[in-house]
Amino acid sequence: MRSSHPRSAAVAALVASALATGLLAGSADAAEGAASADPVRIHDIQGTTRISPLNGKQVSDVEGIVTGVRTYGSRGFWIQDPDADDNAATSEGVFVFTNSVPTVAVGDAVKVSGTVGEYIPGGVNSGNQSVTQISRPAVAVVSSGNALPEAAAINEYNVPAEYAPAGDPAAGGSINGLALDPSRYALDFYESLEGMNVKIGTSRVVGATDPYSELWVTVKGWENTAKRGGTVYGSYESQNTGRLQVQQLAPVAQQPFPVANVGDKLTGTTEGPLDFNQFGGYTLVARTLGTVKAGTLAPEKTKPQAEQELAVATYNVENLDPTDPQEKFDALAKAVVENLASPDVLALEEIQDDNGAKNDGTVSAEQTLTKFTAAIAAAGGPAYQWRTVNPEDKKDGGEPGGNIRQVFLFNPARVSFTERAPGDAVTATGVVTENGKTHLTHSPGRVDPANPAWADSRKPLAGEFVFRGKTVFVIANHFGSKGGDEGLTSHHQPPVRSSEAKRLLQAQAVNGFVKQILAEDKNANVLVLGDINDFEFSATTDALADGGALYPAIKSLPKAERYSYVYQGNAQVLDQILTSPAIKKFTYDSVHINAEFAAQNSDHDPQVLRFRP
Repeated sequence: MRSSHPRSAAVAALVASALATGLLAGSADAAEGAASADPVRIHDIQGTTRISPLNGKQVSDVEGIVTGVRTYGSRGFWIQDPDADDNAATSEGVFVFTNSVPTVAVGDAVKVSGTVGEYIPGGVNSGNQSVTQISRPAVAVVSSGNALPEAAAINEYNVPAEYAPAGDPAAGGSINGLALDPSRYALDFYESLEGMNVKIGTSRVVGATDPYSELWVTVKGWENTAKRGGTVYGSYESQNTGRLQVQQLAPVAQQPFPVANVGDKLTGTTEGPLDFNQFGGYTLVARTLGTVKAGTLAPEKTKPQAEQELAVATYNVENLDPTDPQEKFDALAKAVVENLASPDVLALEEIQDDNGAKNDGTVSAEQTLTKFTAAIAAAGGPAYQWRTVNPEDKKDGGEPGGNIRQVFLFNPARVSFTERAPGDAVTATGVVTENGKTHLTHSPGRVDPANPAWADSRKPLAGEFVFRGKTVFVIANHFGSKGGDEGLTSHHQPPVRSSEAKRLLQAQAVNGFVKQILAEDKNANVLVLGDINDFEFSATTDALADGGALYPAIKSLPKAERYSYVYQGNAQVLDQILTSPAIKKFTYDSVHINAEFAAQNSDHDPQVLRFRP
């Protein structure tokens, strides 16, 4: 289980840093006034904004009932005042950070003295909201075996439809200083329950159990429902307010966490404190966990291409290298043959070099590809050949030492690869027309590799294929990741999406190259595909399609089917295939075999497009 809190010294340093930035500054007058009040209640500590009016102050004999005890990770316990005030904006619960295994038990009535602080999971630069807590506590148990405060229900009726208020421009877009309006905004509603005992009823799973023993549900069963049971993230304004992360208080060694897939139901009542963490925001840390009722979700299988159809696919195989177990190669190979129906051309992302993450200068992926294509053949697939361009060592980002790159696999019984002066890592391929035919100067070749847009990122791989006498240009991509972006629950609203700037430049570079091809031959068959790492409604996708050069084929699907990845309970598009204007008729399939399942061969779903050139 990931720890939400570091050691107390680190906490103190983070809080000091936060205070220095002014992000966590409360009203000194309010703090002094509240500190002098006798007694201080939990709702006095929580206040009516995200930042405690007592931030940085000492408090004494704060009374509450223990509603949850965490003995791992960020060790501590939650207390709640059973005698609530009449202000819906003030939480009646708070976390007490002990830094060691707590000696209290659920149901204890306690008095806590300590320092009020605002802990920011992930640090100030993460953009995350803070958790109000009491640290360096002195705890006195008054009595034991007390009834717990009644859990506050979280359901489709009380979670607002609007996600968050707009941030205060004077505070750099932060919502920290704004008065909470829990009846209007979902983030304010959850914040008003921070640290309190909450409960949900039977809810649909929208994010499968992950390796960290957590899953995502929605309390709004009707909200942007995906065809297969998830919740679709369809725009920057449809954040899906009903999503909630669920963990458990019991250590997994003591109580295994249930395995759930998207579309399953978490039945009965799930109850416990409402926490906030770095990896998803508001989280119900279950003291009582409901029961998973399995659904009927199964991995999809696309239909085989017709004889006159060219099937082109893209698949992120998640850092595949020869040190991976044979089982991973076999499972990926089986997916290519059975779920993707052995496409004619398959663009792979995240093929690592021959020794994986070992950082010794190796850049060849010959062993990786030999092992993978052999596994495909053993699974009953075609004898794929491959083409790629090895990257420069440590120049393309990804796992250090892994040297990931894009690779073309193709079935030579169905399609041929036109080899033209194969390029190297630093040589750009170009577009020329000779004898009335447009072709690449290097095939395979890299697109504009010297462009700063590709610094520490994968360079596009371009190749020329021939199917039934027709040339098809394929450009395989793996754009920059979303690393560094703020989460949807950021204290900045809207959140800062800093990674978009790089992908925008990358998209412009690829769009420019496609326009070069179309300037030579307006009827050219061009496919741009891969892990674009961005949504179909994003500025990145708009830049790829600029001027009508390309069409995002995933937009041909109904909205309930547009996704290739599930992140924090949001089913979303990251992987795409885009078509040039000459490709007027096609069938498109986002083949859901990984993203919705706890057991994954990759975290991405592959995409397949079939058309007749």
